[in-house]
Amino acid sequence: MTNTILQKGIKGLILICLILFIPNLQAQLTITVTSIPSTTPQGENIFIAGNFNNWNPGNSSYQLTDNHDGTWSIKFTPSPGALEYKFTRGSWATVEGTSEGGFRPNRTYTYAGGVQSTAVSIAGWEGISGDPHTATSNVQILDENYYIPQLDRHRRIWLYLPTDYLTSTKRYPVLYMQDGQNLFDTYYSFAGEWKVDESMNELFDNADYSAIVVGIDNGGANRTDEYCPYVNPSYGGGHGEAYASFIVHTLKPHIDSLFRTRPEREYTGIAGSSLGANISMFAAVEYQDVFSKVGIFSPAFWISDSINQHITHTGIHQEMKIYFVAGTNESSTMISDMQAVYDTLASAGENVTNMNFISSPDGAHSEWFWAREYPAAYDWLFGDLVLNTTRPKEKKGNVFPNPASQFLWINTDESNVHVTIYSVLGEIMKNENTDHDNIDISNLSSGIYILEIKSLSCPDLWVTRFVKQ
Repeated sequence: MTNTILQKGIKGLILICLILFIPNLQAQLTITVTSIPSTTPQGENIFIAGNFNNWNPGNSSYQLTDNHDGTWSIKFTPSPGALEYKFTRGSWATVEGTSEGGFRPNRTYTYAGGVQSTAVSIAGWEGISGDPHTATSNVQILDENYYIPQLDRHRRIWLYLPTDYLTSTKRYPVLYMQDGQNLFDTYYSFAGEWKVDESMNELFDNADYSAIVVGIDNGGANRTDEYCPYVNPSYGGGHGEAYASFIVHTLKPHIDSLFRTRPEREYTGIAGSSLGANISMFAAVEYQDVFSKVGIFSPAFWISDSINQHITHTGIHQEMKIYFVAGTNESSTMISDMQAVYDTLASAGENVTNMNFISSPDGAHSEWFWAREYPAAYDWLFGDLVLNTTRPKEKKGNVFPNPASQFLWINTDESNVHVTIYSVLGEIMKNENTDHDNIDISNLSSGIYILEIKSLSCPDLWVTRFVKQ
């Protein structure tokens, strides 16, 4: 009798254990990838990384199975709750992105336990747009994985060398630019490209001395952290000071050691758009002994008012040339935020004649807009540098305002001059003698022009550039 009771008790216990255990056997999440980008390199494995595996991008236990029917899948048992994850090809350098190759936020899924499944598709891989390469022959990738000791990260670095770099002994100014993926090559861009190389080549063909341009890829998921020195509770930030230090103390010395640069501050500039403009502004103010030229395109100053506090606290001790440009309809506060920084700079000691402020009615928060505005910005920042005889030295005065919309005023000692205006393609747009101190340019289209002035009493030539708004 006792044995019978014992046997029944054991059987009951086993049954209870089985009842409790069977659901755990059935608790499983299946994630199926229904399609992957055509740009996926052949032979690559696909992994899933998330808050369920400590965000390990190449954990073999979380490698997807190739079903050989165009789909990939994985089955695993996470803890019930909110899941965040992304797909990779084995590292964060090969993480999934948008179809244009840009950054995409984490995926989310709520797992309630039991047997569940979901299907997704991978639109693209970060850094690979699938478009053809468009970089000109004088653009190169200096390093695919340049080490950033200040952040313990690696980054791709781009280099534009002037057209005559290999055939001359010239030393060049240098412009450091953010979001390197979008500067030269559509293939790597995530939102189109600036066409910096095409613009620089065209400017050189029209008498510009030229400059070396260094492009630094953004950090993808770390972009906000690196491009904002100040922490925004909702969006992050806080690594900007370390990133700026990297440019000044690591990258710039390296560039100066390898290439024929003019390392002095008067020949060194920094530029960027959106958050890239934020970090460019911060770096220029923080390192006034390094940068003298700043390009601010559609700045995301809304993310923190601390940029104004930083300018006020630091003060302006060395004059800089600063070019502001944004579209009036980009956001409700774009122009007012940019104006506030302009005013703060002026109050901190910046000479307003060294700042150019442009609000464009048709401007957009987009690469096409920044590509259009880049030549004028570069020329305003660097065009007055007289470095050798390939560009005639300016004499007897200057022109203002620049940019101009209706009239261009000539500041010269001469009462009679001959004026010739050329387009950037070399077409003569105006050719006349004048005894006035202004030139009517209202009939010219917006763009960059070359102004050539000859004195009727003296054969010396005066050449400069101006921008028609």
